[in-house]
Amino acid sequence: MMNADISAPQPADPERALALAYAPSSRRPALAALWALDEQLGAIVARTENPAVGQMRLTWWHDALQSLGTAAPVDPVLVALADASAIEPTSLLPLIDGWEALLDPLPLPEDSLATYAAARGGTLFGVAAKLLGGAPDAAERAGRLWALVDLAFRISDRTTAERALALASAYAMPERLPKALAVLTALAGRDLRRGLDLPRRQGSPRRVARAMLAGLTGR
Repeated sequence: MMNADISAPQPADPERALALAYAPSSRRPALAALWALDEQLGAIVARTENPAVGQMRLTWWHDALQSLGTAAPVDPVLVALADASAIEPTSLLPLIDGWEALLDPLPLPEDSLATYAAARGGTLFGVAAKLLGGAPDAAERAGRLWALVDLAFRISDRTTAERALALASAYAMPERLPKALAVLTALAGRDLRRGLDLPRRQGSPRRVARAMLAGLTGR
């Protein structure tokens, strides 16, 4: 049974928090835990100056996910995932590989970006789609696009950002997704079309309106 305690981890990203509102209420705790895990892994990579140290920290999470069914969780995110019986913890292990790909020296080559997109975005959206009753294949493709665009607007290295957007442009926008995923995909598509020279303004009226339209229509 899922624990709907309001103290359960919630996504820090305001757009993921908005997207969460378009998920069925019974699935929100599990989806919030999934996104909180992704943010936790991303924070490790963002804080890492020594790749070996970052890899050790990611390995801890790999081992913790692998043993989640047999050992008592010690982190709030792991507790929430343990409560989310609809998510198989081992299905999340590729997320570790995705974030680990970003520990390579900058600028990141295309093969590292492709690994990152598939392992982070594909896994995250694929697992979420199964949770929300959507088609995993379409969601995985959307997840790759979303992950590449998300990276492009967060990373300081311009060459890597440009490569990420170029790879993202190869993925067609799906016709329909579970509404929570459609919100994120629609915003990523908007950012992709606008390009790096126009900053993302989270919370701007037009951006929120686009998110709400996707949340209502699923595209």
